[in-house]
This record gives sequence, structure tokens and C-alpha cells, in this order.
Amino acid sequence: MIRRVEKLSRISLAVAVVGACLPTSLTRANAPAHTEYEVKAAYLYNFGRFVEWPQNSAASHENQFAICVLGHDPFGAALDATISGEKIDGKNVVARRISKPGEAGGCRVIFITPGKGGQMKGILAALENSSVLTVSDVPMFVEDGGMVEFVMTDERVRFEINLAAARQAGLNLSSELLKVAARVMQGPVQGE
Repeated sequence: MIRRVEKLSRISLAVAVVGACLPTSLTRANAPAHTEYEVKAAYLYNFGRFVEWPQNSAASHENQFAICVLGHDPFGAALDATISGEKIDGKNVVARRISKPGEAGGCRVIFITPGKGGQMKGILAALENSSVLTVSDVPMFVEDGGMVEFVMTDERVRFEINLAAARQAGLNLSSELLKVAARVMQGPVQGE
């Protein structure tokens, strides 16, 4: 199981770039399908590889590359298995579970769980000046100012990007990442 998830994390975005969609493209007819959160964990890792953070951000001075989960963790062991032994920008990738936005110091990517949906505007406001890539699968997340929203399309995990929100946070998203997004919002974030 761990070997399969590790392989998924290394090749998922590369496969998606050439036009195949997860998880169908990575499963063989006789192999079990990856769970939704295994695929999302692989995407979280790969997002970290295709985003540039400002040199002066607090997280850029950390000795680890932290992918954080805010709220009840829906990933189980999938996130830890996906990032085990991985490095981004020469830093060990680690998973952290946090319960409030104030604990997000040092996070590069933060997944905001559905249970936090009712608090989304306050959470996004608290993270506004932190140069952290915000990701969620809460409906309308990108419209509300989040940066990356997981969506299900034809039973596949895809994602939408709010490019204006990412740029406002000083993040530079790779053109390769933008190419595989189901939708890229170019306009201003809500409330501007």
C-alpha cells in the first residue's frame, strides 16, 4: 500500500500534465483504485513542487517543508505515507495537524477540512498575509478567496485555482500546474 501511494505521489502530476486524469490513469484493470484522499494527498505533495514562495516568507526559513491539515484529518495514514522520505527544495516534507489558523506558522501548504467550512472567511482572513497555499474541498472555496479547490469530475479528483488569491499571497504557480487545473480564476478575489 505505501509503495503504491509513494509511486502515485511521484508521478501523479507528471501524468496529469500529459492529459491523463487521476486516478484512472494510474490504476490498472487488475489493481485496486486509489481512494479519494490518497489522490488528494498526492496532489498536496505535488502542489508543493510546483509553487514558488517568496524568499522573505516565514516558512522559507524553516528547515522542513510542512504540509498542514487544519481541522479533523480526513487523510488518515495516506498523507504521511505519500510524503514519507520526500524532499521539496532540499527540505524534508512533513505533515502537521493543526486546530486553528494561528498554528499555521511554518506551513507551506494548508488543507482546510470540510468541518471548518462555516469558519472559512475568518480562516482565510487569518492566513491572508502568511504566504501559505490554501487548499480545500469545501464547495465554492476558490470563489470565497481560497487558492486551490478539489472538485470531483467524472469520479476523478481534479482541482480549480484562484490565481488572483495566490498572487496576492506572493505565490508563483507554475504554468505546468495551471495547465492541468480544471479551471483557473484570473480575476480578483471576492471582497476586493
